[in-house]
Amino acid sequence: MIRLPDASGALRPYTPREAPPAPPGGPPPASRAVLAAAHVVADPFGNTTGQGPADLDWEATLAFRRHLWAHGLGVAEAMDTAQRGMGLDARAAAELVRRSAVEAKAVGGHLVCGAGTDQLTPPYGTPADVCAAYEQQLAHIEGHGATAVVMASRALAAVATEADHYREVYGRLLRQTAGPVILHWLGPMFDPALEGYWGSTDLDTATDTFLDIVTDRPDKVDGVKVSLLDADRERALRRRLPAGVRCYTGDDFHYPELIEGDAHGHSDALLGVFDPLAPLAAHATRLLDTGDRQGFRAVLDPTVTLARHLFEPPTRYYKTGVVLLAWLAGHQGAFAMAGGLHSARSLPHLARAYELADGLGLFPDPGRAEERMARLLAVHGVER
Repeated sequence: MIRLPDASGALRPYTPREAPPAPPGGPPPASRAVLAAAHVVADPFGNTTGQGPADLDWEATLAFRRHLWAHGLGVAEAMDTAQRGMGLDARAAAELVRRSAVEAKAVGGHLVCGAGTDQLTPPYGTPADVCAAYEQQLAHIEGHGATAVVMASRALAAVATEADHYREVYGRLLRQTAGPVILHWLGPMFDPALEGYWGSTDLDTATDTFLDIVTDRPDKVDGVKVSLLDADRERALRRRLPAGVRCYTGDDFHYPELIEGDAHGHSDALLGVFDPLAPLAAHATRLLDTGDRQGFRAVLDPTVTLARHLFEPPTRYYKTGVVLLAWLAGHQGAFAMAGGLHSARSLPHLARAYELADGLGLFPDPGRAEERMARLLAVHGVER
């Protein structure tokens, strides 16, 4: 038994559940492309202050990717879940891409990697300067044999003054990529600096510009990742995509219904919440492979409460809960994050994340998870 604090400061007893049999690993799901945006493991004895380059525990970071591949999921590397722009600097991101590409080749794992412009610092210059920064990161990713995810750029959002600047930059990039890429629309709830991306704060206008870019070169677009937390908007957008262009949901609130799909189609998945949910996500999607929609929803629907908790406002700090759960599950030896983001959520928030994850059976060793949570609580003055 453990005592957990709530938002009022009150403590209540909680008895962890016994561990259910973990869903086994297996091949990648066949009916949907399913990728988890993976977190990075900070070196707790290195720089976690937010000042200077991030220090990572490389072995633990790569071991977690092997865990995702073992369950049949693809890995989305160096994305916002890996703290791009929030503790992970551009040099460390480039090294992360290189190391993950080696691991992916060794195990035959599916890997996509985020290409951004975070090597630039303000003032960012012109749209052409931003495009050159993208080109540098795209060349690095494609040079290591991975598919690139063209991430939304803070720099481009800062210097673009009209929709045509987005059309010009993305058009130039798509003309020269070696293979099809994934275009990422990350909403301002994940990064306030991206407000007005695609040249407008009106989402209908922004959607039209986004689709113009995709339909101009559909042969160079494997898919689009939409992270707006708006299921109706995602469904409407995916119906307008050219044939053969995937819609990867980035909606960590509505993913079961979007992945299941409807009479007009479905979304594939590229989700930060699948970092902690990997075994359940893979198992559920393999049920969907067999046509068992009811079984798919029975596995994934109960996870949404945890997802909504992890991604509650300020949404961009969801990474703190993700890393907490990885520590509690035994995937890393310390609860520490680059940039000091392990302090970005309150103790009651973390306690609730532990309780919800335990209720889903996400901890292979519930006793270890309880002991680690108790130690974290003790640091904050909560005695057993």
